[in-house]
Amino acid sequence: MKKILFILLIFTALSGMAFAGSFLFRGKTENKSSYETVNVKKRNIGASILATGTVKPVIGAEVKVGARISGKVEHLYANIGDRVEKDQIIAEIEKKDLEAQVAQAEANLKASEAGVGISKASFWPALSAETDYGFKGTTYLPNQGDNFAGLKVTMPIFNGQDLYTIKQSKAVKEATKAALEFSKVQLSYSTIRAPISGVIASVTTQEGETVAAGLNAPTFVTIIDLSRLQVDAFVDETDIGRVKVGQKALFTVDTYPDKEFTGKVKAIYPKAIIQENVVNFDVVVGIDDLDSELLRPDMTTSVTIYQEERAGVLVIPRAAVVKEGNERFVFVKEPSGSFEKKEIKTGIQSGKDIEIVSGLKEGDTIGIKRD
Repeated sequence: MKKILFILLIFTALSGMAFAGSFLFRGKTENKSSYETVNVKKRNIGASILATGTVKPVIGAEVKVGARISGKVEHLYANIGDRVEKDQIIAEIEKKDLEAQVAQAEANLKASEAGVGISKASFWPALSAETDYGFKGTTYLPNQGDNFAGLKVTMPIFNGQDLYTIKQSKAVKEATKAALEFSKVQLSYSTIRAPISGVIASVTTQEGETVAAGLNAPTFVTIIDLSRLQVDAFVDETDIGRVKVGQKALFTVDTYPDKEFTGKVKAIYPKAIIQENVVNFDVVVGIDDLDSELLRPDMTTSVTIYQEERAGVLVIPRAAVVKEGNERFVFVKEPSGSFEKKEIKTGIQSGKDIEIVSGLKEGDTIGIKRD
């Protein structure tokens, strides 16, 4: 019995020593089976801000085309997805009444021109030319001595009533001329043309439908110029102070997750967008080398905005860095296969990567703890 008790005491003592040893050794080394390994490499890295956004047309690249007059839609030449060029006819409103108004205005103009001619002809049979005061006619001075006897001169002739009649006829002519121009403008409104080149995004009317033009012109079609798109990125208020116009940006869309599009920050909206108590600012990113065959308005984007870039620095995954207070360290793999905790100093961050300023060298193998 004493022998068995002695063995149990020895076993307990050994177990305690093993536990104490492992406790003392912990913090310096870790079991290699709990880590995934990566090598420390040199490459370029840039400090960046991550944001989500949406592809949008630039101002003026999306136009709603409507009618400025009321009437029945006689012809509609637009379908969703069609490519149209600027000034191309996309719809026509019934215009027989407008053509009749133009014809009537032309007839009125001819009548008013004839009225002016009649007024002039009835004024004086010997008229030669019009002046600011009336008309010039030919007359003879009476005999007033040998020097001026029978001298023929041209002088202004005044007749108030006839002059008023001529001016009135001219005013009628100008009024009918203006009425003709107005009727021609109204007629031009019956032909609806594309104000920009682009793609038909929506059609909200059809042939045979009657439209009524009021304070708001009824929309026929919406045209989008797919070569003029931008990204509206929503940047958190904690990061907006680091965003500047001209900074480089990369973004991807869910449709093409493996393709990166490049751009630059063009504008920062001064007013915040608040949703569910989260404050964001709209940052406009202009797109370089836009491929209109790929991007479409309202696509969701993942945007990276770069503040600074550094070339040829040591870079590791951020997941490998462990924080303890103000200190940062990683687990470095030793030749024995175990992992030793080592303090490091870090620099700028970019997405899932971080720069190493000191504590590691190129080629070191570090461990990322498995979840």
